[in-house]
Amino acid sequence: MHELPQTLVNGLTLGALYGLIAIGYTMVYGIVQLINFAHGEIFMIGGFGALTIYIWLPSGTALSLALPLMLIGGIVASVAIATAAERFAYRPLRGGPRLAPLITAIGLSIALQQAVWAFYPDAKKPRSFPQFEGSSFEILDNLHIQRGDAFLLIAAPLCMLALGLFVSKSRAGRAMQATAQDPDTAKLMGINTDRIIVMAFAIGGAFAAVAALSHGLKYGQINFEMGFIAGLKAFTAAVLGGIGNIYGAMLGGVVLGVVEALAIKYIQDIPGMDQLGGGAWKDVWAFTLLILVLLVRPQGLLGERVADRA
Repeated sequence: MHELPQTLVNGLTLGALYGLIAIGYTMVYGIVQLINFAHGEIFMIGGFGALTIYIWLPSGTALSLALPLMLIGGIVASVAIATAAERFAYRPLRGGPRLAPLITAIGLSIALQQAVWAFYPDAKKPRSFPQFEGSSFEILDNLHIQRGDAFLLIAAPLCMLALGLFVSKSRAGRAMQATAQDPDTAKLMGINTDRIIVMAFAIGGAFAAVAALSHGLKYGQINFEMGFIAGLKAFTAAVLGGIGNIYGAMLGGVVLGVVEALAIKYIQDIPGMDQLGGGAWKDVWAFTLLILVLLVRPQGLLGERVADRA
């Protein structure tokens, strides 16, 4: 049990990563009722965009100086792909059968993954990602936080709070709420709903880029397949927290990350369950948690019961 604090911190950092990606899912679904399964690949492309900027910088550039430029590069790449997907893949299908954009999202996810695999230099194998130099931060005697994890733990709540303030206080944010509630009435009130939807995709892409940069700093590498599982986990976190709720997405991510970390560490110590622990089973426990929560509270932890939009 003396390792419990470290395990909780590990779960918290993993959950913050899931939460950042999940906010992209929840933003898009909250406004257009679309589950954008290509969002995991938008996350992956943000990582490669950040890495590209680092490669272009002069050799020996300190990571602290390169980090803002890498963040901008990742955001530009992710936002460009996210908004292009909305304009050319999803907008023509808006108003059609709900199955059509869902299938399109899955196809787009595969296409983006294979495009990076085929055209990005050396993307067929994991690419090394720069990491902070220096030892981890030590809190008390048995709690260590890696520098990449510290960046994630600072960035995630700041991004979430900034978005929450933007949505609740700004004129564009109120237009988002109106569009999410009733897009037809929002149009009649003079709101450009197409622009609002593009904005939601762009914000989701930007958050995915922050998550991708954090992922690279945390693990020291990125690869073209990393968006698939991360996207599924983030979607799970969004549903777990209450899809359509910004704070619920982050809460769902944190709960998911903590449960994964605890399951990896302690399930194998339970008598008779030694074969069900370790990292190989972490995905099983994550989705088991989702099923259990939805059986008790189908709308998610912070979601509200709402009628289906006609």
